[in-house]
Amino acid sequence: MTVERIVFAVAGSFILISLILYLFHSHYWLWFTAFVGANLFQSSITGFCPMAKILKLIGLKTGKAFD
Repeated sequence: MTVERIVFAVAGSFILISLILYLFHSHYWLWFTAFVGANLFQSSITGFCPMAKILKLIGLKTGKAFD
């Protein structure tokens, strides 16, 4: 699995989990959803993603997002 696919999977999981927590716990979880979305947006503009940087440092390979 490549760095890009892991980033997509984690971001998608965070969004889904926070939406479930919003439905069953508190509306404040939508702030976490907004944070993840904002991070994805800034990453698309700047090309910098903190999680991708960490995954590269631990030695995971990079590649095309959709092979």
